[in-house]
Amino acid sequence: METPASITGGTAGITVLRYAAFTRDGVGGNPAGVVLDASALDRAERLALAAEVGYSETAFVGSTATDGTVPLRFFSPRAEVVFCGHATVATAVALADRDGPGTLTFTTLAGPIVVETATAATGELLATLTSAPTRSQPASPGQVASTLRALRWEAADLDPVYPVHVANAGNDHLVLSVRDRARLAALDYDYPALDALMATEGWTTVHLVHAETAVLFHARDPFPPGGVVEDPATGAAAAAFGGYLRTLGALALPARVTVVQGEDMGSPSRLLVDVAADDVRVRVTGTAARITVS
Repeated sequence: METPASITGGTAGITVLRYAAFTRDGVGGNPAGVVLDASALDRAERLALAAEVGYSETAFVGSTATDGTVPLRFFSPRAEVVFCGHATVATAVALADRDGPGTLTFTTLAGPIVVETATAATGELLATLTSAPTRSQPASPGQVASTLRALRWEAADLDPVYPVHVANAGNDHLVLSVRDRARLAALDYDYPALDALMATEGWTTVHLVHAETAVLFHARDPFPPGGVVEDPATGAAAAAFGGYLRTLGALALPARVTVVQGEDMGSPSRLLVDVAADDVRVRVTGTAARITVS
């Protein structure tokens, strides 16, 4: 096991662990910074540290409360983020590495998030988060048109089986499905235009998907609000997407949906999304692996 990295500068001496969440067959995933003792850091220090780490999100763990809940906050290099699925999974696995697997309740700006960790037959640690209650509603024609312009796509590219929605499992994501897998693979969007649109609409990511089957989806998630072109694995968007599919009635419930993400950017990721018939919350499962820091 490698030595954890210590950040220098204004937050000198703070230890940041690095984990890739939602790895696929032991590779890929989405990197997150994890600070397991952030109780002494104020908001400005957390933001500065997240910028120095440079990942799409860094998670900051506060002091455990008397009721056993664990405060957890997320910062991108540009701003605080209400909820981040992959950094939650990374944090849960980091705590399981330190303390052993079990069940944690994180208190986040999106509400309480329960995460169960367990050791898989492969020896990997698995984390399953239960999202905040999900909701989904159709996007407006103006939102769709503006997004298509920023993506440099046409209305004919869209899959009519899956209408465009704004879905939420703690924060908002535009869900947009395309007919053709090749169209998704060739993504080359107008970064400033999409960044401005997402800031106006309050969207955390744009969750672009292609349905291979009714329960297997390929996804890409532009993430300009976090200062990165694309997220290789997005747990919050996967949870929102599960709620979206439930709202559409697109699944025979209960159902497990597999979201494959990151493959077009060389960081293959797998997110398992469980949607229940009697619960508007969604469960998202994935592995996380420690990143070696040289």
